[in-house]
Amino acid sequence: MPRTAPAVDDDAGAHAATPSPWVTDVVLALAMALVLAVVVAADAAGTEGSGTAVGGLDPHGPGAYLFAAGFGALVLLRRRAPVVMLVATVLAIFAYYALGFAPIGMALPAVAALYAAAERDRTRWAVGAGAVLIVVATFFRVTDEADPSADLTVYDLVTNIALVAAAVALGVAVRLARVARGHTEVVRALTAAEQARAADQRLQAERMRIARDLHDVVGHNLSVVALHTSVATEAVGRDDDAARTALRHVRDATSGTLHELRATVKVLRRPLRPGGGPGGERDERPGTHHRDVLPAATGPAGLAALVEPARASGLAVSTRVEVPAGSIDATVDAAAYRIVQEALTNVLRHSGARSAHVRLVVTDGRLRITVSDDGTGSGAAAGAGRGTGAGIAGMAERAALLGGTFSAGDTPTGGFRVLAELPARLEG
Repeated sequence: MPRTAPAVDDDAGAHAATPSPWVTDVVLALAMALVLAVVVAADAAGTEGSGTAVGGLDPHGPGAYLFAAGFGALVLLRRRAPVVMLVATVLAIFAYYALGFAPIGMALPAVAALYAAAERDRTRWAVGAGAVLIVVATFFRVTDEADPSADLTVYDLVTNIALVAAAVALGVAVRLARVARGHTEVVRALTAAEQARAADQRLQAERMRIARDLHDVVGHNLSVVALHTSVATEAVGRDDDAARTALRHVRDATSGTLHELRATVKVLRRPLRPGGGPGGERDERPGTHHRDVLPAATGPAGLAALVEPARASGLAVSTRVEVPAGSIDATVDAAAYRIVQEALTNVLRHSGARSAHVRLVVTDGRLRITVSDDGTGSGAAAGAGRGTGAGIAGMAERAALLGGTFSAGDTPTGGFRVLAELPARLEG
């Protein structure tokens, strides 16, 4: 609450500081009327003889000041009817001088009208009206031989042209600035929408990756559970030690699966932060993982976590790891872990193999992953569909996403082999 109240007060102050458009128009109208009235009064003070206007009117009398007020009143039309304001102002200027009132300049009374027309995208009207005023003023002052004081000077001509040009240019500049601000807001809104859409796509991709990881982990561990459960069932009553060992492996596998499930749910429940995925802001330093769900991938500890359950089930697994520390990116590391995991799962499920060999080698900037076994291969009944199942497709997809290659099939000597090559470093 303490932080909310000031924000409301600030907004109220901001609205109060912005005047109403009508207030602005009234102020401009009064300013226009006052300026013209001052010009009339100044001319009266500087003229010894007041002279007589058409119809016996005083050139500096109330009529001149009524025209000044009328020019000011026309300013109130600048938002709703700028063209009407412009035409009425030009006609009023002609009428003013036709009645012989004190000179107030041809361009000065029209400055507000010219600006309003240009600012409301009626630039041609403004330019045309300004040109008419200058031409008419120049013509009558050049041809008026009865009044020598009305002779046109260069100063008067330049002043009128400058006032007209300045009024039109200012209106155009204000309109263009307003349009630019509108375009900027549109671009900002589109950029924000695109960023939100990209963030959503990244979030969906992250969730899909988590789902694939969880599928691989659960599938692998359930295969281990099923295998050791069968061993325990056969050993109960005949070899209690073997049964207890098998049940211990079942317990370890289920505990690992539950840990993965809890960790995954924890990741998915984390609030989103700008610049990061479900787990918050990412650590992009080389050798770091973006999530704490995955164990070390190609390192000895990670590989041991994969092959130990397979060895406990009776499968002889040999490993060869030639991956120098820091030689591969964390994303490649995690993908390699999952490929090895899925390959060993297929060996346990389908191959009927007695032995398997896992090899990970980095050479020439590529990580080469090989998992082979001496089982029945993909053509036997026990392994039917092994080369085209979801596990194979998932491994191929992982390799392709990282710009690598993947192949799986029977070996010339029998058995089955999974071969994947991944770039050791991803292009940043």
